[in-house]
Amino acid sequence: MKTFLKGCLITSVLVMSTSALAKETLNVYAWGGYLPEKSLAQFEKQENVTINYTTFENNEGMYTKLKLLKGTGYDVVFASAYFIDKMGREGLLAEIDHSKVPNMKDTMPGLLGLPHDPQNKYSLPYIWGITGLYYNKNLIPEGISSWSDLWKPQYAQQVMLIDDMRDVFGMALKMNGHSINSTNPAEIKQAYESLVKLKNNVLLYNSDAPHVPYISGEVSLGMQWNGNGFQGQQEMPELTFVMPKEGAVMWMDNFIIPAGTEHKELAEKFINFMYEPKNQAEIVNTLGYSSATKAGRALLPESIRNNPTIFPSDADMKKGEFTNDVGPEALAIYDEYWQKLRN
Repeated sequence: MKTFLKGCLITSVLVMSTSALAKETLNVYAWGGYLPEKSLAQFEKQENVTINYTTFENNEGMYTKLKLLKGTGYDVVFASAYFIDKMGREGLLAEIDHSKVPNMKDTMPGLLGLPHDPQNKYSLPYIWGITGLYYNKNLIPEGISSWSDLWKPQYAQQVMLIDDMRDVFGMALKMNGHSINSTNPAEIKQAYESLVKLKNNVLLYNSDAPHVPYISGEVSLGMQWNGNGFQGQQEMPELTFVMPKEGAVMWMDNFIIPAGTEHKELAEKFINFMYEPKNQAEIVNTLGYSSATKAGRALLPESIRNNPTIFPSDADMKKGEFTNDVGPEALAIYDEYWQKLRN
């Protein structure tokens, strides 16, 4: 869903090669702080290449850029699941040669063959996670447990929302008892009207480093990605991640290769490298998000492997729902209301 961190980097980052003899440049486009620096440096050294890491703030911005460039300019891009079907239909994505990514064999079965890309022609899973509630228990001693708690009048100008259309609408849809993938115009309108009523409580939207406003004390409660929730807890243990009782918004972010890449073989080699168990474990250690393979989790220390913020319980998972593509007609309705909400 997403910075991710989803990360701590706010501007574009250029990761320079450790070798002066680099022959190729791999152009990576992702959320800030979204890839472990240790893994990037190792790939540069191993392959004698330079990684040029450029960041975006949300899926919409990424899609607009690739659409404008007609799928050129980048070699490895990251996208949430609900954008992939659309981008594939529009010819923006190259097909991934699975024979060049043998390490994908260890991918958790539940992350492959999903509706956004049934044959995984255009995408392979990178990380998956949860959008739930987050609060500072020193400032909110009464705690929160429901999406509806964010609407309480005593929290005026204290709430942060993730800067992601489907996350925000998913929250409101869940609160109103609907699927986060609703295509019903009346249900989407109801979600919008609920979000309008929340505006007085919302201080800001953030998806580039969404744990930072909590750490700085700028906000005291709101939405959070579980990986960023984990990151924030490393600095401030009083920050608390909660799976909302109505059910969380669940998402998966994926590797994709733009149709106009000039380094497809190198891009596939990079994806395969990131699927190595040591790099899968590094993703979790660094980002606090669940990686795509079983072997990666097995290498983690017990304190992380069994951390409920990173790896929610089966019961909490069953109450949640993965964000899927809703089709162009419904997406246009979401986007229209999103623009109204943000203006």
